[in-house]
Amino acid sequence: QLQFVESGGGLVQPGGSLRLSCAASGFTLDTYVIAWFRQAPGKEREAVSCMSSSGRTTRYTDSVKGRFTISRDNAKNTVYLQMNSLKPEDTGIYYCAGGAILFNLCMSSQMYTYWGQGTQVTVSS
Repeated sequence: QLQFVESGGGLVQPGGSLRLSCAASGFTLDTYVIAWFRQAPGKEREAVSCMSSSGRTTRYTDSVKGRFTISRDNAKNTVYLQMNSLKPEDTGIYYCAGGAILFNLCMSSQMYTYWGQGTQVTVSS
């Protein structure tokens, strides 16, 4: 059974850092495109970052470029999202997702079949 489990969320002050983890089971990460999405209260879910199945190509939404980094550890079958210089507007529930999709569609939530349960990130003083 294919499953994602996110962790690492929490409350952090503006300017702080968090590292989110997404542990995958039931498949290996090198078979799927993996992405992080987030959803703020009252807003639609938006793409944050995605990584190709090879791990060699990544993409970020403009608002997080230079602050967030997606990575993975194949041995642990886990994807990470390192978030630095956090801002209040980064607040939301963060989800990881995976699918056998074309990488050029990786920032589109409709393309993904498998989703984690989400982890809450709150950036506030």
